[in-house]
Amino acid sequence: MNRETPLRLLTICTVVIFSVFLIRLWQLQILKGDQYLEQSLRNRVRIFRISAPRGIIYDRKGVKLVKNVPYYIASILPDVSEAEIDIEGLAELLGMSEEDIRKKLKGKKGQRLEPIRLKGGLDFEDVARIEARRSDFPGLIIETEISRYYNFGKTAAHVVGYLGKPTKEQLSMEDFKNLPEDTMVGRWGAEAMFDKQLRGRAGMKFVEVDALGRQLRTLRIIPPEKGEDLYLSIDINTQIVAEKAFQRRSGALLAIEPSSGEVIALVSLPSFDPNMFIKGIKPKQWLKLKRHPGHPLINRVFQSQYPPGSVFKLITAIAAMEEGLVNKNFKVHCKGFIEVGQWRFRCWKDRGHGIVDMKRAIVESCDVYFYELGRITGIDRIAKYAYAFGFGRPPGLGLSPEKKGLIPTTSWKLKTKGRPWYLGETFNAAIGQGYVSVSPAQAALLISAIANGGTVYKLQLLKNAEPEIISRLVMRPETLKTMKDALYGVVNQKGGTGFRAYSEHFSIAGKTGTAQVVALSPNERNLPRDHAWFVAYAPSSKPEIALSVFVEHGGNGGEAAAPIAKRVIEAYLLERDTDETNKGS
Repeated sequence: MNRETPLRLLTICTVVIFSVFLIRLWQLQILKGDQYLEQSLRNRVRIFRISAPRGIIYDRKGVKLVKNVPYYIASILPDVSEAEIDIEGLAELLGMSEEDIRKKLKGKKGQRLEPIRLKGGLDFEDVARIEARRSDFPGLIIETEISRYYNFGKTAAHVVGYLGKPTKEQLSMEDFKNLPEDTMVGRWGAEAMFDKQLRGRAGMKFVEVDALGRQLRTLRIIPPEKGEDLYLSIDINTQIVAEKAFQRRSGALLAIEPSSGEVIALVSLPSFDPNMFIKGIKPKQWLKLKRHPGHPLINRVFQSQYPPGSVFKLITAIAAMEEGLVNKNFKVHCKGFIEVGQWRFRCWKDRGHGIVDMKRAIVESCDVYFYELGRITGIDRIAKYAYAFGFGRPPGLGLSPEKKGLIPTTSWKLKTKGRPWYLGETFNAAIGQGYVSVSPAQAALLISAIANGGTVYKLQLLKNAEPEIISRLVMRPETLKTMKDALYGVVNQKGGTGFRAYSEHFSIAGKTGTAQVVALSPNERNLPRDHAWFVAYAPSSKPEIALSVFVEHGGNGGEAAAPIAKRVIEAYLLERDTDETNKGS
């Protein structure tokens, strides 16, 4: 054997080994360098989200409706293994079950950058107690986010709304893409409607930690961007007066500016306290809200629909006059009822109103007069004008789901019921009963359009929003004057059904309505069978506010709803006059 052979073999082995090391080094440093660098950074750097402060919501005069408050969360750093955690002790410390903690830890497995959130909504005492024992639990940290406090509680809850975790449906939407799962977003009212503007953009904090997950130093901070502040069109002082005026009765109210559609007050009662949702509503509280007989989570202004009663007589009158079928001097003799074949249709006044013309029929709300107008006009013509004033379709504000109500026609009945339309059904529809149903929002649009001369504006929730016209009905001057004279008489003339809305400060024009309830639920048996309506605007010469008031089982509209309208109108206009006086001084 040649003496050089072992040396050659050793050289070859050395070269091969070094080649392997070089190839492996090239693979680690060059080919997969970025990947391992990222893993290395993950092992020593933690990324924390910095929540963006949500924009503040103000009323039309700059009163804060909400404020931002700290929201504390107990979390575990993601690379701490379950074996390193004293689950029993941690459960006792956080007031959670061991099973819940294990579920959260397993549910977040594989999320290496974001801390695993165990419990949110901690108060200061909770934070102090956890901080005192944090060293006993590797990787346990307190995160701070920003949440809400609703300054007026139940007042205007259906307008302002509340926050909550995003639903699966929301997370699939474009506006919520790349949104961390636990981010609080708008779930109701203006908080949801304008969530994108209010939400802002979250920041990031890069922190170096040691092997035990203890924070050593902050490497970099990307500051959050605050959300946009919003000025709503509602007046919170008017809102407070409106809600108190109901005196704990269920109902709805919508007050708007006739020249723009801006919402001044929006009441849905009973209400709820949105502050219950800030720390995550408890199951018992949620069930209590869901099972409440008054259904506080329903926005009655948009999500309820009822027979409008005599409020609808305005539509019947306008249809008859605009079609040229009658004029303001058209008279009917009311003896308390009208007979068609074997059927008798009664007036609310048993002894009748005698001979009445258009104005007096509206002022005293004579049913027989409008039976005759319905006979002359026909249901399809009445429906045509109802649609023109916004009935039969959702108002379109977008604050909550909206009911469109029902305006019947001959073709609708044939299609849905399979039967022809009868004259008696026209009589019922002409006075706002039978198949006719509307929402309080639609009733407000009607009276607002009469107040401004025939324009139906889209409802607006932001102050100084660009007015948007839904429809415009150019009424004959005689029609419009007759309606306005009659509406003024309802409140200010002897015999007017809305005399309880009379004000010494402002001239109010309006129309009462009493809607019959066909059936009552078991928990409604002791309530009056009728719902109370009142629609109004003021001042009658130059309207600045128009509103609809609905009191569930309130009885007579003139007695239950008209006084509420008076208080709201006076509150808004008197405060406006005071503000203008102060500006001028």
